[in-house]
Amino acid sequence: MTAPPANPLAPTTARAVAFVAARRAGAEELGTHLAELVGDPDELVIELRRGFAGLADPEYVAGQQFVAPGIGEVLGVRWPLLSAVGRTFRNATRSDSPAPLLFIAERLFRETPLEFRWFAFGLLERLLPVEPERAWQLLRRGARDAADWITVDTLAHPYGRGILLEPYRWAELEQLVFSTSRWERRLVGSTIATLPFIDRRAGRQPEIAGHGLTLLGDLIGDAEPDVQKALSWALRSLVVVDAPAVERFCRREAAAARNEGDGHRAWVVRDTLPKLAPGMAGELRDALAGVRRRPGSASTSRAAGTASRFSTMNIGGPLPEPPLT
Repeated sequence: MTAPPANPLAPTTARAVAFVAARRAGAEELGTHLAELVGDPDELVIELRRGFAGLADPEYVAGQQFVAPGIGEVLGVRWPLLSAVGRTFRNATRSDSPAPLLFIAERLFRETPLEFRWFAFGLLERLLPVEPERAWQLLRRGARDAADWITVDTLAHPYGRGILLEPYRWAELEQLVFSTSRWERRLVGSTIATLPFIDRRAGRQPEIAGHGLTLLGDLIGDAEPDVQKALSWALRSLVVVDAPAVERFCRREAAAARNEGDGHRAWVVRDTLPKLAPGMAGELRDALAGVRRRPGSASTSRAAGTASRFSTMNIGGPLPEPPLT
């Protein structure tokens, strides 16, 4: 199971902690039981649905719907329990062939609620080193279908893992900056944000900041708040990779925002300030004073400009996926 995205739904209340503690053993038993059904994906789905129903928390459903309006169908399985199912399933199937696990992931993609898909993301991240092309094909499908920030930020972890394993996949991330879907554009920022923490060696090499800041430079100015939040998250994360480069980026973008009255750009820089050195943060805060987002204002990003010029050529539009073979 992938690490949960940063969100306000972490179990911090006494009730949530007790709820998780009371069901953790059941979650681990479910993972072990599912491992016995690897050869029968349909039966595995039936048992997973039954197990998830027993782990669901209606209070958590309400929280998910509050922080991610329009999220779609969810059961409300808390992240520690979802992780426990995935961890025990992974341990119990450690010696299994990757092929049936891949087809289980594909089968889970056809199911609702979203917990099935989130479980599949963790399975695909595990398969990336041994089945890179087919696992990535399903991850691309997940990106195309994503329609809420929780799903996108969960997907960012296996996406980041895939890039660290095969750096040529940066090129595929580059294509998403032109996507017509705000969720695919958000995935660019979310993936960059996770890279330094997936692998603290490979994810903090200088080229991570180089590639990442180039893509963030293409997207900054995007009008969608969901994208803006991921961009500032990514900038804050890249501070641990190359703080001077992030500071230069923010100074340049703050100047552009001030000169052009660009509230979209200003919001991203302003949201990055808590991770910058105090002196730099103060300088940029003063530079951006009075520059605010205006409702209904269009995107000013380089990516949006390029996409609009080539809209008749289907740049950023969905492409048909080949069947998994």
